[in-house]
Amino acid sequence: MKTISAAENTAKQRLIKTSGKNDRGELRGKIIISIAAFIIILATISITVFLAVKGLQAFVADGVNPITFLTSTNWNPTDDGSSQLGAFPFIFGSLAVTLLSALIAAPIGIGGAIFMTEIAPSWGRKVLQPVIELLVGIPSVVYGFIGLSVLVPFIRDHFPGIGYSLIAGVIVLSVMILPTITSISTDAMASLPDHLRDGSYALGATRWQTIRKVLMPAVMPSLWTAIILGMARAFGEALAVQMVIGNVRDLPSSIFDTTATLTSIITLNMGHTTYGSPENNALWSMGLILLLISFIFIMIVRFLSARRRV
Repeated sequence: MKTISAAENTAKQRLIKTSGKNDRGELRGKIIISIAAFIIILATISITVFLAVKGLQAFVADGVNPITFLTSTNWNPTDDGSSQLGAFPFIFGSLAVTLLSALIAAPIGIGGAIFMTEIAPSWGRKVLQPVIELLVGIPSVVYGFIGLSVLVPFIRDHFPGIGYSLIAGVIVLSVMILPTITSISTDAMASLPDHLRDGSYALGATRWQTIRKVLMPAVMPSLWTAIILGMARAFGEALAVQMVIGNVRDLPSSIFDTTATLTSIITLNMGHTTYGSPENNALWSMGLILLLISFIFIMIVRFLSARRRV
């Protein structure tokens, strides 16, 4: 009995030591995760506050009218105090390339997702998945260089204009956001339960009727999330668009006219302005607009994700 009792005590002591080590390990894990989360939150708040302070300088220190800044088409920064700072052409250019690229990439991306999951699930992913991964890995400057070398001359030779145009930026961005839309749509379609398909087929529906009337409505919030994330990617792109869009300060009258975006104007002009000058402050204000619109995209995605969980 004494031997059994001693063995039990030894086992209990080992269990206590192991439990203590596990508790300390769990505590360390919680501390590390908490620190990482705090750093992310702090970085987000710091960037937001910094951009807000810098972006408001044009309105507070330089006396620029916010309504005029957002709606005027005159962009003529000067050093003599008579600057005309209207960002509407750049806001319009950013929204135009974003929406048009989504209109092109969304049907193609969703169609590719349907093909991989419903039409040819056995070999569809083996063919298209490597292509999508290849597109994701290509740097944006390569997209811009291809657009500059191939797309711009083609548009110049076959359509009106000089080649640098809104449509060139739209096509480049469409290819860039296509992997995002396709990947998310594919994962969403593949996650649908099989009983939706089986029930539809049991009722006599064809494969296309099942896709159109059963699967698509069920996965629509996820598809919208994929499109919005693609649009957010397109809205924040700078280098590839800058290389093919023309970067002028005028509103385009057609898709073959040159234009500019918020990101292209910021990257082109920020290094050539004096810190604290009206033009420099106006460029920071454009950065604030980019941040606010990005927040809107994030809020839309969160709303759609909440609907999907419901």
